[in-house]
Amino acid sequence: MVVRMRLSGRMCAAFACVVVAGSWVPAHADPPPDPLVGAPGLGDPYYPLDGNGGYDVHHYDVAIDYDPPSRALAGTATITAHATQALRVFNLDYAGPEVRTVSVNGLPAGFERNGEHELTLTPALALLPGLPFTVTVDYAGPAVNTNGEGWTFAPSGGAFVAGEPHSATSWYPLNDTPLDKATFSLNATVPAEWEVVSNGVPVENVVRGDKRTVRWFNAKPVLGYLTTVAIDKFDYLEQRRANGVPLISAFAPNVEERQRELEQRLPEILDFAENLYGPYPFEAAGGIHLDADISFSLETQTRPLYAPSIDLRTVVHEITHQWWGDWVSVRQWPDICLNECFASYTADYLWPERMEGENVDDDYRETIRKYRGSQKFWSIPLENPGAGKEFTAVYYRGPLFLHALRKQIGDEVFFGAVRDFLAAHAYGNASMPEFRAFVQSRSPIDLTGFFHAWLNTTAPPPEEYLFPGALRS
Repeated sequence: MVVRMRLSGRMCAAFACVVVAGSWVPAHADPPPDPLVGAPGLGDPYYPLDGNGGYDVHHYDVAIDYDPPSRALAGTATITAHATQALRVFNLDYAGPEVRTVSVNGLPAGFERNGEHELTLTPALALLPGLPFTVTVDYAGPAVNTNGEGWTFAPSGGAFVAGEPHSATSWYPLNDTPLDKATFSLNATVPAEWEVVSNGVPVENVVRGDKRTVRWFNAKPVLGYLTTVAIDKFDYLEQRRANGVPLISAFAPNVEERQRELEQRLPEILDFAENLYGPYPFEAAGGIHLDADISFSLETQTRPLYAPSIDLRTVVHEITHQWWGDWVSVRQWPDICLNECFASYTADYLWPERMEGENVDDDYRETIRKYRGSQKFWSIPLENPGAGKEFTAVYYRGPLFLHALRKQIGDEVFFGAVRDFLAAHAYGNASMPEFRAFVQSRSPIDLTGFFHAWLNTTAPPPEEYLFPGALRS
């Protein structure tokens, strides 16, 4: 994600402080967890109730019927998964319209909504560990504007879903955690004059009477916040890479011509990123250019969402996320520098250096001179920045960290290591500690002090780490 005019706020996870004195023991200690109940969250340090325990999802098949004038939404989500433990009760994450019915393996199941986004299910028959199962959830009601954390409405009457880290729960139930990727398909029905764009490749777009039905299929595993649906009176730009990968880009009404011109450079941008980070990892690419009051763009998989006020570097940023964030995703949200530091460095340093001939060493030195004495600039660490602060320093200090690392270990080691690190975690997850260890394994230089100074402190790094190698001149 890249934020232009503002940094959108994030809900902080609630916490409690417990003081235990001496050998005091509560009179009524909590009973041990029920081994047949899936955990309602996976304990992410920032969002502990995101995700659910006891199962692993393989595929989401989401069918929606949406009416733009009334904003009425009806949906059926079919989730194919397998149990990782015996389950008589388990949860999905969901914050959308009213749930009408739920079935598990074709049998009616009990359900209850609780908390911000918990949908607790009780199947008629307990699920056995290691076996596949299917959940079907029917729901209906008005789509609700979530101000950048789900549904957002456009002046044309159209609508789209965007938000990080949360957005998917506003329009379908899921296991909403970076740790459970799954393939995804969307079947959407809208009035015939409207179009629907989503992730992956289009496999159907037909009009029957006054209704249009569109189907999109995403064949590679994807996280919830990286899925999207966009409904508007789009027109399209269709291109194709030299290797045949289709590039499908959509433009909402009143999108400026300059955005179409930016999208025409997509083959060039993909080639650039591919040379840095390895083959493009997905079956399609493109962009969705919006005409709406939204101040951030988002790296939705294969087809980023773009706010009206974008430039070339925004496109480079979101395309870089197809490698850093989409192909390889964070394990937990404290690892967000893996996503945003690399996307920002690629757009703000590597593209200007390699494609525009800019002296980025001078840019680096000038930025350090400008902000070295600013306490605020260094006040949020890059690794584990804190709940609600994860989308801040990674944009403006992340590129500096990576440029200094590059100069510390040299181009050959740096670019080889980051490319191999991605390949080692393909279609999976990675953490900042894993990245540190991987880079250290490629360099004879002891990087312990360097990484600590740049990633874990809230002060400018010492001179030796601030100006390594050629940056000293």
